[in-house]
Amino acid sequence: MKYSIVFTAVLAVLALGACEKKTIVTPAAVVTVPGPAGPAGATGSTGQTGTTGSTGSTGATGSTGSTGDTGATGASGGTGATGERGKTGGDTVVVVPAPAPAR
Repeated sequence: MKYSIVFTAVLAVLALGACEKKTIVTPAAVVTVPGPAGPAGATGSTGQTGTTGSTGSTGATGSTGSTGDTGATGASGGTGATGERGKTGGDTVVVVPAPAPAR
């Protein structure tokens, strides 16, 4: 058993060593060289500076409104007329129905 593992390892080294390795050729990169810089353009004019405005003043607080008038008292001193005493009924009978039974 010892020899079979060693023999397999040696055989694997020889088999892999006999393989031909391919050489990878990378194409040369194309390099572009920029031309010379052109002449500088004319300098633009400077813009105008804005004027500094003053901050406006705060407005005054408005005055409080006046209290409303009290309402007028009703006619006859504000008290209603007194009602008449109830009259007794004649022979009318009022029947009150019995309440419905609870379910």
